[in-house]
Amino acid sequence: MPRKQHLSFLMAIAFCAFLGITFVLSSRKETDGPVTAEFAAANQQALSVSDGILKGENKAAKIENATLKAELGNASWKLLHTMMAKFPDKPTDEDSAALKSYIHLFARLYPCGDCARHFQKILQKFPPQVATRSTAAAWACHVHNEVNKRLKKPIFDCSNIGDFYDCGCAEDPVEGKEKGKKDSFTPLTLSENEGSLTRGG
Repeated sequence: MPRKQHLSFLMAIAFCAFLGITFVLSSRKETDGPVTAEFAAANQQALSVSDGILKGENKAAKIENATLKAELGNASWKLLHTMMAKFPDKPTDEDSAALKSYIHLFARLYPCGDCARHFQKILQKFPPQVATRSTAAAWACHVHNEVNKRLKKPIFDCSNIGDFYDCGCAEDPVEGKEKGKKDSFTPLTLSENEGSLTRGG
């Protein structure tokens, strides 16, 4: 008799465990469904970046190592100038807004705090110009020269910016495109007018 009670007791525990696991798994599925749907919906909403986020204070520390600071600066200028050289000739409003936002976020998040704060002051005086590839490239060259003036470095001739910072634009074969036919990408050339920007230009 005691053996039968022991077996009945174990079966009751097993049954309760089975019910408990079933309950947990079924309630978990119900919870996961709406959370996943909410998460997906939240990630599909348009990203809206406020002025406070774009132009907020950079809180990075000063970089004391001059070599590291120079390497970071050179790499950053190469990135910015190459980006301008690859910017569309006729950007959409969305393209222009994206580039303008990127420039402000770049200044805000730049890992050299001192450099970033100086660059943010330059952006206040000379806001990003993103109407065309040429204006974006001329603006980038102009602000680079503003930094060069502050650092007592030579001023770059902006009419040569397209040669100096090559965009790396190669003629990749595109399926369905006739060989020898060029796409709508035109090489970057700046006139003397485009190289000189006025405040807020």
